[in-house]
Amino acid sequence: MKIELFLRKTQRHTQRFITNHFTSIQIIVSYYILMTILSLGLFYLPVFREKGSHVPFVDMLFMAISTVSVTGLSTFDINSVFNDSGIILLEVLFQIGGLGIMMISTAFIILSKKRITLRQRQLIMTDMNQPRLSGIVRLIRTTFSILIWFQVIFGTLFSIYFYYQGYFERWRDAIFYGFYQAISAVTNSGFDVTGDSIKPFAHDYLFLIAIMFLIFIGGIGFPVLMEVREWFLYRKRKERLPFRFSLFTKLAVLAFIILFVSGTLLIYLLEKDHLFHSSSQGVQWINSMFYSMTTRNAGLQIHDLGNFQITTLIVFSLLMFIGCSPSSVGGGIRTTTVAIIGLYLYSFLKSEDNINIFGRRIDDDDVRKSVVVFMLSLGMCFFCILFLSATEEQSLIAIIVEVTSAFGTTGLSLGITPDLSVIGKITIAGLMFIGRIGMLYTLMLFVPKETRDLGYEYPSEKIIIG
Repeated sequence: MKIELFLRKTQRHTQRFITNHFTSIQIIVSYYILMTILSLGLFYLPVFREKGSHVPFVDMLFMAISTVSVTGLSTFDINSVFNDSGIILLEVLFQIGGLGIMMISTAFIILSKKRITLRQRQLIMTDMNQPRLSGIVRLIRTTFSILIWFQVIFGTLFSIYFYYQGYFERWRDAIFYGFYQAISAVTNSGFDVTGDSIKPFAHDYLFLIAIMFLIFIGGIGFPVLMEVREWFLYRKRKERLPFRFSLFTKLAVLAFIILFVSGTLLIYLLEKDHLFHSSSQGVQWINSMFYSMTTRNAGLQIHDLGNFQITTLIVFSLLMFIGCSPSSVGGGIRTTTVAIIGLYLYSFLKSEDNINIFGRRIDDDDVRKSVVVFMLSLGMCFFCILFLSATEEQSLIAIIVEVTSAFGTTGLSLGITPDLSVIGKITIAGLMFIGRIGMLYTLMLFVPKETRDLGYEYPSEKIIIG
């Protein structure tokens, strides 16, 4: 009894110390670091490894970071190192890394019918990148259910489809890879466990469309999924009160559509007379749509990237740098960041003081954050490209693709990942981790618990610009 009382007091004191000395962002980042260390330890267990497989520590650490950040880059052949149990372990880690540590832990708390404390709600709000506490648990419950159900439904459909289409002769293999593809697409992990990614399905357009849909579900943003569900329920109930989508949902969907359509057009125009020249026009459009979607975060491929033109690879790099919507499984600078910067430039050219869209004004603080995230992310990627150009004996375009793929947690590569030096692997691993937690949270990670307010302002003075 005394031991139990002592443990409870120790736990309360520890929680109080953490709350008083660390911000929510610092705690969340610490969770992801601990998850990376745990993943690294699990990868070394013989139960998950093929007999006789040996991987250097740096490469296994790289794999752990890539898994938790659901990037998909790897320095070794996954299929020759991990057995079937290891692949299942990867699928579990995809869920934790993609959906978020706090979403997974909160889902288990909800299932166990325990009370969620205010501090836990604050951590959930931070991990989910939400602006307010209200409705945070409902967001977790709704999006977790939606994403899991999509994985189960499409995993089942893929399994049946793979077996009856003759992709796999045994039901066991069809189910195993059917569920892997569904989980990989929803979590946008992009890990290649077969050695050919999804190249065997390059001409299976029904499967490619299904994969694109799952990538969209994972990357459009958790709040968007919840609001769409509420809209369907509203239409079903036929309520008189009007339903209004939030500005975030409208802006995220609009940015997603614009980037998808423009990416598709660019890829089609660049490759229709090059890599896609021997395919029919319908196939060319399907391939262009697929790469416009998968480069945004999934990292799946149906061609060797080395066969694309350098201009196309630059377009891929731009799409990977942008990434998916905030509060999703994806990385990058996020779609709303690009949208706000575009709207800011448009309003500046029109000499408007405010940024207005969909009958709402975008807050000045959001504009400042978008500019900071964009500029610092661009500067960091440029520095890493410059640094790796000096340390690695690889082509410039291969390094650009590698850096943007790591930062956007995409996983596409021109095959240089295994050949990187130790310092190169550490650099790419750091980019993957920053891409997962986000540039804004990376900056705020170093902000102290209490910030000092000067209590006064200096007089302003005009300077010459341009």
